[in-house]
Amino acid sequence: MRDREFLFTTTDFDRIRALIHRYAGIALSSAKQDMVYSRLARRLRACGDRTFAEYLVRLERDRTEWEVFVNSLTTNLTSFFREPHHFDLLAQRLRGIAEKRTIRIWCNAASTGEEPYSLAITACEAFDTLTPPVQILASDIDTSVLAQAQRGRYRQDRLERLSAERLRRYFVRPAGGPGELEVRPELQRLLSFRRINLLEPNWLVQGPLDAIFCRNVMIYFDKPTQYAVLKRFVPLLRKDGALFAGHSESFLHAVDLFRSMGRTVYQCVDASPA
Repeated sequence: MRDREFLFTTTDFDRIRALIHRYAGIALSSAKQDMVYSRLARRLRACGDRTFAEYLVRLERDRTEWEVFVNSLTTNLTSFFREPHHFDLLAQRLRGIAEKRTIRIWCNAASTGEEPYSLAITACEAFDTLTPPVQILASDIDTSVLAQAQRGRYRQDRLERLSAERLRRYFVRPAGGPGELEVRPELQRLLSFRRINLLEPNWLVQGPLDAIFCRNVMIYFDKPTQYAVLKRFVPLLRKDGALFAGHSESFLHAVDLFRSMGRTVYQCVDASPA
């Protein structure tokens, strides 16, 4: 580590691991040491700190730096219609709701917006209208990516998975944005954005929910943290509601809470089988 720009000791790394786990539930393995260094070294340069130990002292006394610290260590890999079978299943479920009411969906790893806007497009197509009876809460712990999501502008390379028909129907070309497209206002009106830390005691989420998308979030939590979060999902979901997880996530340690419906989709154990 001596050839690095900043002194970064094992003690520094262990303190950072403990802080991000306590605050955000993220469990960093020892293999993430280089990743932590590269992401936080930018903060040391910006703050003028000479070592990671100095930066950690700053973190203790400057609560505004906490937000940037968390934003730096969260991962925001996303794309439109990632794991497409989930959206096909959601469309089927939406079309099967016969009662006239507002359908509520929570996307709690919204990142830069591709996933919640994919949900909005799915709802529009399921009901064949730009004004479906659907409300989508898009949340993330990272405020910087939430701001990008709320803006709803994307470069062409971020839209490669979308067909020409979807681009025509759901996006417009904004003034002064060469090479970018912006989601239509009708789509944006289906979404509300909120910063939510899944480890905080109050989520301010209105239920009952028809679906929760919590994909590729639990992989960053240890099993006890996963179970605690899953337990809090249960009372928020409708009896026939669905929890959508990431392709590498399994909840075998929470069989008293959720049962598998196949392909990383779950339902509360006390719900009637779909």
